[in-house]
This record gives sequence, C-alpha cells and structure tokens, in this order.
Amino acid sequence: MFTGIVEELGEVVAVENLGDASQFRLRGPVVTEDAKHGDSIAVNGVCLTVVDTADGEFTADVMAETLKRSSLGALATGSRVNLERPMALGGRLGGHLVQGHVDGTGTILERTPGEHWEIVKIALPAALSRYVVEKGSITVDGVSLTVVDAADDYFTISLIPTTLALTTLGIKKAGDPVNLEVDVLAKYVERLLGRGSADTGGIKDLAEIKEMDR
Repeated sequence: MFTGIVEELGEVVAVENLGDASQFRLRGPVVTEDAKHGDSIAVNGVCLTVVDTADGEFTADVMAETLKRSSLGALATGSRVNLERPMALGGRLGGHLVQGHVDGTGTILERTPGEHWEIVKIALPAALSRYVVEKGSITVDGVSLTVVDAADDYFTISLIPTTLALTTLGIKKAGDPVNLEVDVLAKYVERLLGRGSADTGGIKDLAEIKEMDR
C-alpha cells in the first residue's frame, strides 16, 4: 500500500526486452537504501517487486499484464520516473490509499501555467469516468492528487511548485501518456451496491447496508 507521495525522481538505467515481459534497472538511492529482494517499490504508480539492489539501483521484472495496462512499456534508458516505497504501518498518510494497481492510462491534453501553479487537463478513459469526482482523489503516475474538474472524458488537476519540481509531472507535455489509479474505495462501494455487473448479487441500496450492521 502506498500514499501517492513521491519520494524520489529516479531514472531508468536499462531496459531488457524479454518478449512478453521486460526487466528494468532503475536508479533510486533513496528508495533502495533499505530495500531488499521481494520488497515493493512503486514506479510511476505501478507496484513492482524488487529482484535485486546494488549501488543505489534496483531491478524489477515487468510482466505482460503490467505492460498492457500501464505506460511502463514506453519507458527507455534515461527516462525519469516517480519512485515511492510502501507506507509503514503507524506512519502518516500524507496522500490517500494507493495500491499501485494501475486502472488504465490517460493522455495529457493541455497544460495551463499559472503564477504559482499549473493546471493540467488529462483525457479520461470512459471505463474510469464514474470513479472520478470533483475534489476527489486520483493517482497520476503515482502522484496523489485532488481532482479540480471532472467531466465524462477528462479531468483537471492543479500542480503546486513542489510537485512540478520533484515529480515527472513537471516535465511531461501534451500528448504524453500517464498511469491512472482511481480511488479503490469508490470501486468497493460500487461493488457493494451491485452496480459493477448484473450478476454481482451485491447490496442494492444503502438501506441494506444499514440492515446488515444491526
């Protein structure tokens, strides 16, 4: 579990194409200082398992499913990436609950600079639209952000100078893909209300939830 508060702006050192998978070597002295084999590190919001570490770098295998659902397949040697270690139980939850399980990808449509911030408009896949609401939380390339405006096919976010300086969102431009993870609590609520599919057999309304709690 992550919080979406990026710890470090890392770099892809090497990419090995393994056919239906890839192996990444990434530089991140901060996130690797206590990392070991089997640990998790979020790379642009994607939870990856550490294979090995050495000299401030770590290796991770990326399977076909991850390459299909995220933008990691577009990374190359020299690409900058957002890195975050899992949250520690008992620590502060600075962003929101993030699983590192990407729901889909969006595309940056436009950037509008302000005096002290920047508004970024991102295309929203139709399948994710119902989970994104104004003032709600969303993870973009692993960064926990608050939605400013939410439409059926796009949403906007407001980036402060710290986010622009310390994450890849400061260097991405219109046309670039980004990984999106919606708030998992919204998906659980939908499932409980029986809206996810016709055969969920889920709870149909809030009255049933109250009845179950008695």
